[in-house]
Amino acid sequence: MSIKATSGQPVILIVDDDLTFLHTLATSFRKRGFTPITADTSFKATSLQQQHRPDHAVVDLKIGSESGLRLIPLLRDVNPKIEIIVLTGYASIATAVSAIRLGAKDYLCKPVDTLQILAALSMKQKQTSPEHPSERELCPSIPEQRMPVYQLEWEYLQKVLLEHNGNISAAARSLGMHRRTLQRKLNKRSGSR
Repeated sequence: MSIKATSGQPVILIVDDDLTFLHTLATSFRKRGFTPITADTSFKATSLQQQHRPDHAVVDLKIGSESGLRLIPLLRDVNPKIEIIVLTGYASIATAVSAIRLGAKDYLCKPVDTLQILAALSMKQKQTSPEHPSERELCPSIPEQRMPVYQLEWEYLQKVLLEHNGNISAAARSLGMHRRTLQRKLNKRSGSR
């Protein structure tokens, strides 16, 4: 039985591998009348989505060594009407456009709070085209910052991998690198440098 059916409160799935942020956000949503369900891996997220069918989801762009972008179509397959907000520590036009094309409602930069997420969930369709956002439109509240090279590389590799439907061999061929090299790069955590 679904959580929503038993509690009457809207259910929101929160997916992030930062456990402190995950629990803080869940507590904040609970205080605002939501029933949060949390996952720190894509596998847990898809399992919870199948079980509870939430109407909203907040997904981090980087979940461990995985891309949160790959989770968007999986969530939408179970509930095509789910509203998904993608969070990231580093704004990039390529990942913002990919997230919107895959079906995310919005793309927000960390640090972010519950009120900003709620505002994004209740926003009307933007008048500007999501196909061509500027860097400042992606994260207007954050001072201009340069993305570290390893983060740019990780996001680009995720984009190419997504274009090849998760096929590492095909993505490696497209990038002109050995499959094992690509796997090693994908497994490195950006925070480890």
